[in-house]
Order: sequence, then structure tokens, then C-alpha cells
Amino acid sequence: MSDNELGLFLRTRREAVTPAEVGLPTGPRRRTPGLRRAELATLAGVSVEYVTRLEQGRDRHPSPQVVAALADALRLTASERVHLHRLTKSAGGGLCTGAAAPALTVRPTVRALLERLEPAPAVLLNRIGDLLAWTAGYERLAGPLGILDGNPPNLARYLFGDPRARTAFPDWDRVADEQVAALKHGPFRADPHVAAPADELTVTAGAEFADRVRTLPGLPAATGVTRLAHPEEGTLRLAYETLELPAEDDQRLIVHLPADGACAAALDRLDGRRPGALRAVSA
Repeated sequence: MSDNELGLFLRTRREAVTPAEVGLPTGPRRRTPGLRRAELATLAGVSVEYVTRLEQGRDRHPSPQVVAALADALRLTASERVHLHRLTKSAGGGLCTGAAAPALTVRPTVRALLERLEPAPAVLLNRIGDLLAWTAGYERLAGPLGILDGNPPNLARYLFGDPRARTAFPDWDRVADEQVAALKHGPFRADPHVAAPADELTVTAGAEFADRVRTLPGLPAATGVTRLAHPEEGTLRLAYETLELPAEDDQRLIVHLPADGACAAALDRLDGRRPGALRAVSA
């Protein structure tokens, strides 16, 4: 399996930028989705041979000046620039032997924050997808679906290993994409603590997992709307926001809100609240 995450990221971003976005003409015979390598090279002020070496993984250590030029040419967002910088630091094939193990404990103030978020469905995860703590509102949603099974429960293992997952998430393919992107958000296989569960899922889930690792960059969506099929309330549309905790925590908090009135009413019923007590957000 390729470990060329830097090359994959550059290629997928290049293919996502249209010539019109960067002021280039669009011809009727274009076969490349997005920019050609030569066009990216011209915009970034480097040779097309160098862009090719980066995308193919034959050069994995571009200078900060080249990284900045590529980021400008690809119109990267702030979070994409941070991700690109991390990839240039982790590229090289060696393991990050000093990487700390994924956190399994939760700071008291973070637990207090979760309590304050009640009755909103909120969950705290570490970098390998372990669910570390959650609100009672989240348990009412996720518990009946089996998401909280395991010690600790793990979202990646649930999605790729539990047959209930495809029923629980009507948009399973998109949710699976996001979970793989979350696993890859950082050093990925250079981190032995991430490489181990990734290797496990490569074996147990096969192509469903391995193909996503090969083709998806490590950029999970921080916000969006997901559908969840609850056994009592039917399919619910939930808006989510991802909040990154400080780097030393290495954890992320995902808070769910009702994306429409029907979902708001369903959450009210599950929470035992009066109708309308939990307002929906506009999707």
C-alpha cells in the first residue's frame, strides 16, 4: 500500500482546482479534471518535473518556500495549509517512534464541558477514533445502534466491522470517507499507534477500507450534516461541529444539533423535553 500521502494530497488538490479559478483559459479538449501539472508548476514557479516527483513520491521534502508557493497556487484554505505542512514534516517513510499513545483519559474540565452541553448529543474522540466520553443525549442516539459497544468503543471499527453500521448511517459511504480522512489527518502510518488499527482494518475490512486509504486525503470535514437511522425516531438529520482540543489533549469534540424541525422534535421526545425546547439549526 502506498504511503505517499504528500503526493496524494497534492494530486487531489490539483484536480480540484479549475483553470477558471486561477485565471487560466479552459479549452474544449481538456481531459484533466482541474489543473495540469504544467499549469500548477507555472503558477508555483517550479518545474513540471519537480511537481511530478512530488506527486509520485520521489521527492518528499520540498522547502518551506516551495510549500508556500504550492499552497498559494492551489488556493488552499488555512486548515489545508496546516495539513500540507504536516505532510512535508512526516513524509519520509520512517516511524514516529516518539509519538505518544492516543489519550484514553479525559480532563475534568472537558468532562464538565460535556455536562454543560446536555442534552445536546456530543462525543469526545481521540485520534484513532476511540469514543472516550459522551453526553446522555449522545447515548440516547448512539446506544441503540451499537456505536457505544466495545471497551472503549471505536468509531472506525464500528463503521467497517459492525453490520449494523450501514443501517445506522444511510449515507454510510460518505461517513466512512470522513472516518478514514480523520485517521489520516496527521502522520498516519508514520505514527505506530495509528498504523496498528489501520493495518487491522486493512485486513478485516479489505477493499472498503484500503481503497479509501489509497485515494482519500486526510482532510475530514469539520462541519456538515449527517443522517442517523434511530430505531424509535426514524431517520434524523443532524448538523455537527467538530471542536479540536489543545494539541496536548490530541482529542476532538463533536457536537450534534438538529438540522431541521423534525429532528428537533425527535430529540425533544428522546430527551423527555417539551416540544420545541431544543431548536433546530438551519442546514
